[in-house]
Amino acid sequence: MQLQIINDIRRVPGRQWQRLNLAGCPFLDYRFLSALEASGCAGGGRGWQAQHLALFEGEALVGAMPLYLKSHSAGEFVFDWAWADAYERNGFSYYPKLVCAVPFTPVAGPRLLSAPGVRHETVAAQLIEAALGHARKLGVSSLHFLFPNESDARLISRHAGMMERRDVQFHWHNRGYRSFTEYLGAMSADKRKKIKRERRRVAEQGVRVDMLPGDALGERDWNRFYDFYRITHAAHASFHHLNRAFFHAIGENMAQRIVMAMARMGGEVVAGALFFLGDGALYGRYWGAAARIADLHFETCYHRPIEWCIENNIARFEAGAQGGHKLQRGLTPVTTRSVHWLSHPLFRAAVGEFLAGEKRGMGKYKAALEAHSPFRNV
Repeated sequence: MQLQIINDIRRVPGRQWQRLNLAGCPFLDYRFLSALEASGCAGGGRGWQAQHLALFEGEALVGAMPLYLKSHSAGEFVFDWAWADAYERNGFSYYPKLVCAVPFTPVAGPRLLSAPGVRHETVAAQLIEAALGHARKLGVSSLHFLFPNESDARLISRHAGMMERRDVQFHWHNRGYRSFTEYLGAMSADKRKKIKRERRRVAEQGVRVDMLPGDALGERDWNRFYDFYRITHAAHASFHHLNRAFFHAIGENMAQRIVMAMARMGGEVVAGALFFLGDGALYGRYWGAAARIADLHFETCYHRPIEWCIENNIARFEAGAQGGHKLQRGLTPVTTRSVHWLSHPLFRAAVGEFLAGEKRGMGKYKAALEAHSPFRNV
């Protein structure tokens, strides 16, 4: 097999990339990754310089890894700012670093991609060793695998010097509910009343939220959604990583993977939330609103999408990173993983000790959350 370092995903044959073991993850879709790079959202000028690993057997792509050279830690959702600070305080440079991830996307999925008909473990081992070799050749401080699924995390962690880190997200699971009412009936009385009150308050303000398939969205819808997204980030004084060109690209090329919640008030669209479909799941990613409307965020980003999942027999809803408030709205804790390699042996030892303690603490945190499940008899 021959290894290539690819600095623009569009140099990989799209049809061959799509044949890889993507496990139905929409964020590893060639069209999603190429939209990020073509729009300039993920590029060298934004601190995401593509260094994708591609394994070829002849002209056939048999393995790949999404990999970026990073000059900062923004847009990763696995927080290592303290590590970077410790490096700098001791006279070392933490940046650049190598990151195997999907930019701006805290969704677990495969990171070691292999083609049908090849032994996954063999390809995976070559990709991991190639990533480590590339990190050493570049002289970077570290190599990070963000949000690998459990099986890939296990394969990565077998390699010397790799350290696993754990965190918690909140996902909703469809337990065969026939209606939103039946779903609420499985919850404790106080949580059920809270959700009913939030939904009633939205309705009383004259707001209706529709779930629209991607092929029903036109240029005006995407322009409007981008404006909501930008306004909301500005209101929270946070940087918006994605631009208008990116949203138009995925709207044109990935319509069958997209659902948009569109909130209307008095006939006027006032907010929107964007979701992706794949692997029997609905993934919530971006949201924005033109004005502050009580409880509209909860309705648009949680309650209505969950109702839509029930209506369409979707097994799982992932609403993004962080947010303990999601627990009382029916999303329950699940473990996510990242795996890290640091080149400096003393820093590697110190971070390893930190991660061991953090992992114990994260286990206790998850257990405490589970003890406060919103569901009866759980």
